[in-house]
Amino acid sequence: MASTGGPWWRHAVIYQIYPRSFADSDGDGIGDLPGIRSRLPYLRDLGVDAVWLSPFYPSPQADAGYDVADYRDVDPRFGTLADADALLAQAHELGIRVIIDLVPNHTSHEHAWFREALAAPPGSPARARYIFRDGAGPDGSEPPNNWMSNFGGRAWTRVTEPDGTPGQWYLHLFAPQQPDLDWTNDEVRAEFESILRFWLDRGVDGFRIDVAHGLAKDPEMPDLGEHHATSGQAVEGHPHWDVDEVHDVYRAWRRVTDSYPGDRAFVAEVWVQSFDRLVLYLRPDELHTAFNFAFLLAPWDAAALRAAVDRTLESHATVGAPATWVLSNHDVVRHVTRYGGGDTGVRRARAAALLMLALPGGAYVYQGEELGLPEVVDLPGELRQDPTYHRTAGQEIGRDGCRVPIPWSGTTPSYGFGPGTASWLPQPAEWADLTADRQHADPDSMLTLYRAALHLRRTTPALGDGTLTWLPTTDEVLAFTRTPGFACAVNTGTDHAPVPAPLRTATVLLSSAPLPDDGTLPPSTAAWYTTG
Repeated sequence: MASTGGPWWRHAVIYQIYPRSFADSDGDGIGDLPGIRSRLPYLRDLGVDAVWLSPFYPSPQADAGYDVADYRDVDPRFGTLADADALLAQAHELGIRVIIDLVPNHTSHEHAWFREALAAPPGSPARARYIFRDGAGPDGSEPPNNWMSNFGGRAWTRVTEPDGTPGQWYLHLFAPQQPDLDWTNDEVRAEFESILRFWLDRGVDGFRIDVAHGLAKDPEMPDLGEHHATSGQAVEGHPHWDVDEVHDVYRAWRRVTDSYPGDRAFVAEVWVQSFDRLVLYLRPDELHTAFNFAFLLAPWDAAALRAAVDRTLESHATVGAPATWVLSNHDVVRHVTRYGGGDTGVRRARAAALLMLALPGGAYVYQGEELGLPEVVDLPGELRQDPTYHRTAGQEIGRDGCRVPIPWSGTTPSYGFGPGTASWLPQPAEWADLTADRQHADPDSMLTLYRAALHLRRTTPALGDGTLTWLPTTDEVLAFTRTPGFACAVNTGTDHAPVPAPLRTATVLLSSAPLPDDGTLPPSTAAWYTTG
């Protein structure tokens, strides 16, 4: 990339791979590490700087691998530890860095530690690694408090003690198969520092921290009040989200990564309501970057998008951290659908891609967004696997629709996803028109747009880390310059809008849709310019 005035993580474009849905090497319908390796040249040609792999650890898959049974190995569904080493080596040969997911808030119920805890008595060192509590009520038959699971239902499950009697309760902020660890326990802290070193020694370039705002809990375990949401962005004072003691963990982790060469980095999943709270995680001795959910959640509206950009840049500057920009991931509805679906959603998504990639800092691309994939909204209930769907009896549809295996080639399922016809979730028939092969040679395709944008980003000195200056515009238009000699304009409205005066004589580098010769920007269109 042209903007190389700092560590790679300050400006990198990182491609998120959801392993079970990216590429299947053996025809079992589930993506795997050898499948990912086979597609690394595609990612090199796309122009990304790094990949982030969602969990591939041994797991019973109660929550698609976010229930980890062993943090130092690879699930046989995805391959072997040797496959992970080979993937790292090949990615590095191609100039691609590798970030892996780390899930520290909870383990799987099949983790050796939790099995040991269930076999041990109350008050034992084995139980002290997790959050076990006596129940409420005279016979302990009620949960210790009113906390609820993110996936529906209460956040406590009662165990049967080794002698067969009803016993203590354990906390799980997600599924019952995901017991929460107790991060006040020194053994837990030491174990995860060891896990970091295990993967750093193997050559990973960084970690994405799942539920980074959730590790610390109020030791008093108070009931949730009416203003304390179970999920979503945490309000200040929440008893199990964004508790201040969590920062002690990350200061220790930063010391670990700083002891390794090569600018190893963290990116945090932090759901908080205020930027003031978010940037506490990004202080110079804590985490390097955090996902920008304010930008992802902003509607297709110039004022809302500008507010998200301004708040992000202003807050991050207070701690010297770079911004990150993201439009989709494995937990949210794909943005083609969020932006209206159909032709409208695609047109807006094309413009949003150019906006995102022109902003200061780094960016994340979720697998398949470069193909313009929409959310799959009509999956049969019996095929859905997200625990949210099942724990709410289908009232919450869950996240399966953004996790459908992506199409690579051909006209029938599995569209090159694997050597067979199977895929763990069914792919829509209309995806035959969206395969990577079909889009490769189409000059007007979404894939061609992403490739052009990413390659321009690498060769344009103004892009990557840095600052921006807004230009005066009409209400529906966003426009800004970046030094040296670059500008971006985006029309979020439904009518043609005048191009800002300073750009009317500028040279167009790239546009998300054809531009007329009358000095206007069409609806839902973005353009990049060189201004000198």
